[in-house]
Amino acid sequence: MSRIALVTGATSGIGEACARSLVGSDWRVIGTGRRAERLEALKAELGDAFHPAVFDVRDEAARDAALAALPESFAGIDLLVNNAGLALGTSPAQSADLDQWKTMIETNVTALVSLTHKLLPGLIERKGAVINLSSVAATYPYAGGNVYGGTKAFVRQFSLGLRSDLAGTGVRVCSIEPGMVETEFTLVRTSGNQQAHDALYGGATPMTGEDIAETVRWVAELPPHLNINTLELMPVSQSFAGFQVARD
Repeated sequence: MSRIALVTGATSGIGEACARSLVGSDWRVIGTGRRAERLEALKAELGDAFHPAVFDVRDEAARDAALAALPESFAGIDLLVNNAGLALGTSPAQSADLDQWKTMIETNVTALVSLTHKLLPGLIERKGAVINLSSVAATYPYAGGNVYGGTKAFVRQFSLGLRSDLAGTGVRVCSIEPGMVETEFTLVRTSGNQQAHDALYGGATPMTGEDIAETVRWVAELPPHLNINTLELMPVSQSFAGFQVARD
């Protein structure tokens, strides 16, 4: 019988690619997101192995209703892929939009821990796995990264804490921490600025959503006695930033 994965943020980028990759490897996938039309398009593409669950991860009532309404064939979740997340704005802290900060925290941190807490009893019962999408921004700070980097550092540390708490349960936990991946990420961050998107990725041969999805699938399908604690990936063209120096 196919294993069942729940992938948040499946309407684009890494999450959408995860749904395709896992279904292609004989998983059944529940894909969540706010954009119903995109989830329905995935359903049309992937067929009965995909179940669309339309809700905003920040809305706990809508989330709980969607989980309660899962068909029996999707009810036993073996894998949680916490992919939904976003960056908003590139301003330095002193001129940043506080509402954008709060949205990042609510999405990248609060919603992630809330959903994880909700599903942990079932994951423990099924000796399942949690794969959290963090970022190299969790480790390497950069100007304008402020709260986004802070949220991803939380995801990394939360993943390690889960590993500690779940010792002996058989549940595996991994934090996957990508560098530059060409998705809608920069368009969301810059309110649709295509020029900023093109300037960031142009000529850089960045990673793709499919690259990260295949990594997620590989981690998910490792033998049950093996855990990848953290996994950092970058395109070959990207490396560690230099130190900043402010000069008179």
